[in-house]
This record gives sequence, C-alpha cells and structure tokens, in this order.
Amino acid sequence: MGMWASVDTMWDFPVEKRIFGAVLLFSWTVYLWETFLAQRQRRIYRTTTHVPPELAQIMDSDTFEKSRLYQLDKSTFSFWSGLYSVVESTLILLFGGIPYLWRLSGRVCGSAGFGPEYEIIQSLVFLLLATLYSALTGLPWSLYNTFVIEEKHGFNHQTLEFFLKDTIKKFTVTQCILLPVSSLLLYIIKIGGDYFFIYAWLFTLIVSLVLVTIYADYIAPLFDKFTPLPEGQLKQEIEVMAKSIDFPLTKVYVVEGSKRSSHSNAYFYGFFKNKRIVLFDTLLEEYSVQNKDNQEEPGTEPRNEGEGDSEEIRAKVKNKKQGCKNEEVLAVLGHELGHWKLGHTIKNIIISQINSFLCFFLFAVLIGQKILFAAFGFYDSQPTLIGLLIIFQFIFSPYNEVLSFCLTVLSRRFEFQADAFAKKLGMAKDLYSALIKLNKDNLGFPVSDWLFSTWHYSHPPLLERLQALKDKKQD
Repeated sequence: MGMWASVDTMWDFPVEKRIFGAVLLFSWTVYLWETFLAQRQRRIYRTTTHVPPELAQIMDSDTFEKSRLYQLDKSTFSFWSGLYSVVESTLILLFGGIPYLWRLSGRVCGSAGFGPEYEIIQSLVFLLLATLYSALTGLPWSLYNTFVIEEKHGFNHQTLEFFLKDTIKKFTVTQCILLPVSSLLLYIIKIGGDYFFIYAWLFTLIVSLVLVTIYADYIAPLFDKFTPLPEGQLKQEIEVMAKSIDFPLTKVYVVEGSKRSSHSNAYFYGFFKNKRIVLFDTLLEEYSVQNKDNQEEPGTEPRNEGEGDSEEIRAKVKNKKQGCKNEEVLAVLGHELGHWKLGHTIKNIIISQINSFLCFFLFAVLIGQKILFAAFGFYDSQPTLIGLLIIFQFIFSPYNEVLSFCLTVLSRRFEFQADAFAKKLGMAKDLYSALIKLNKDNLGFPVSDWLFSTWHYSHPPLLERLQALKDKKQD
C-alpha cells in the first residue's frame, strides 16, 4: 500500500508541475539513450584496432588507425559537450532562467522607454540576449573542437584571429536575419485571428524559399570566396552531364573551403531554371591546398615510384593526394544530381512544409493553455515568443525525436537511390573510388555499431554503399 500511496501522491502534484517534470524527464531520457548509443559505437572504436579483412582492399592500416583515433576523440568530445548541454538546460529550467531573461528584457526595454505593451520589442531583446548567451557559452566548446581536435588530426586551417572574426560575423548576420523575421512572425500571429497559423506557415515558407535562393549568392560569400569553375574539361563534362538529365545548370562555382578545413563537400542550389553547382576546393585534386603543400621542393630530384618500392609503398604514395580526379568528381555530382532527378529535394521540401503546417496548427490549439506557461514560470503573462519556445522546443520534443529518426531512415533510402542513379549513368566504378577517397580524406571510420548507425546515420555505412555499387542487380 505504501508504494501505491506514493504514486498517488505524485499524481497529486499540480498539472503544471507534472508538465515541467515530464519535460525534464524526457530530456534526460534522450540524453541517456544517446549516451548508450555513443558508448556502443565508442566500444567499436576502442576494440577494432586492425583493418577488418573485408576492408583490406579499400583502406590501408595507417589511414584506418588515424580514422579510429579521430573518431575516438570526437566521441569523447561529444560525450562531455552533451553532458554540459543537458545539465545547463536543466539548471536553466530549474532556476527559472527563461522567465528571468524575459523580465531582464522588460527592464532593458523599460529603460529605453518601451513599456509592457511593446511585447514584440521585448521579444527581440529576449532573442538577442538568449542568442548572445548561447554564443558565449558555446564558444569554449567550439574553440576546443577547432583548435584541439580538428587541429590535432590535421583538418583545421584557421588562425585564432580568423576564427574569432568569423564567429562575430556569423553572429551579426544571424541577428540581421533572425530579428526582422521573428518580429514579422510575431506580428502575423498577433493580428492573424483564428487562422493565424495558416498565415504564419505561409510566411515561414516564403522566408525559407527566399533564404535558400539568396544564401549562396549573398550570404555565403560573406564567409567564403566563390569563384567560377575555369573553362576546361571538368566544366565541359559537368555541363554535358547536366544537359543529359535536363538539369537546368547555369553556373558552377568552386568555394575556398580549405581556409577553414580540409573536409570536402559538393552541393547544388536554386529553384526552377536557375540551378548552380558548388564544389569545395578540397574535393578537387588539382585545387587542393594540401596537394600543393605536399609537392616536392623546387630543385629536388623527382621521386621515381617504380624503382625499389613495394606495392604497398607505391599504393600509399599514389593515394597520398587529397581530393578526387575529374571522373570521380563527376560521379559525386552524378549522385547529387540524382537527388534532384529522383525528386528527393522536392519530397524533402514537401515533408518539411507539412511538418511545419502541422506544428503551427498544434501551436494554435495549445497557445491558449495558460497551464503550459505556468509550468515554465509565466503565471501573469503569456508572451507569444515564449509560447513558441515552450511548445516547439519542449512540448514537441517527443514528436521531434520520432520525426528525426524517420527522416534519417528516409535519407538513407534516398542515398542508396542516388547512388543507383549514378550507377545507371555508368559511373559506378568512379563513384566507388570517390567514396573511398572521401572517406579517407575525412577520416571516416568504416566500422559502425548497427544500432548507433541505424539511429544516427543519414548516409548508409561505407561498406553498404560500396556493396550496392558492386551489385549487378539494379535497384
């Protein structure tokens, strides 16, 4: 009877206390689940110290060990940063950090002559202070990740001065976008009447489309240098491939990603008949700064790889270069354009907008529940911005976790389909070698725990992708 009495007592707590407790319980449950998964993967990093037989043909022991140590360091960093994050958020909730910051924002507005009736102004001050706090508390973690972990494993190319300037610039640009957009969204919600959720959803849809359209042309160049890919064989072959699948390509750029990191990437953007392709210089063998740095000094005798070297040594010298050959770059782009041709981009946009509309509709249903505000310390007022924060970040947390997992599963399916598309274009062999090179250049570890990869990997594990490319049966 005593046990059941204690359970009954627990349910005697006020509703707002039960809501608050459920939010904290769920956040710690997610953290413990993520820690459990990470420890499973960490065990793989610790115990798999030699190249498995099935990987012997695609990865040498030196690269394998470098990859293992890199991922082990990243795993350790992720554990401590994750622990800090969940403890910080818990303390903020327990000690009323959100209502305190709202009251502080009100005092700042009051000192500038804006009273409580200027809720949108107070909301913008709240956002500015909250993002400033987040930036400052996250800075030590970002510094450690960049200048200790990435530096240790040869990826970081930034100086401290460049890093700090870049951080300030990112924060400034973010505020220039976040504050006006947020003020308009809050205004729409306030004047939208019973159907404000429709207008709010349409507004966020328009904003997202505009940002996607202008990002690479006006925002990204504030941080990185974009130059048109020079005329030559690679550009011609990209244009021919794009034309063969009716991809409306207008420009091809090379972005100077090497000034930050030696990680590589490629992507396309744009709507309708105005598509652009962006290649990281680290993806291109002939552009790679690392390859130029590894060139022999002028005046020294060129190395003759064929004399006195074992097959293993010659293979290491051959694979020393970073980036991909032109044929491999085309195969990577064949995969990326496969996402477009197969409608993956449109499908992701549709899923995102359905989710957005659903969330705004549920927000409209819940925003009138004063008990939700009381659960987080807002007893006398129900600010719209705080409602958005409470409902989208805390109340929707379980839904967001489930949705994230479903999208991860869908993403892996899309990746296999895009690989199959490149294979149908006759690029299976080059994509096969490109995936191996990209895994090597980024020090990806090709062995994974099945449960960890199922939950986290938006891209299939390397061996699964390679096996699918070798499979004679077309998907």
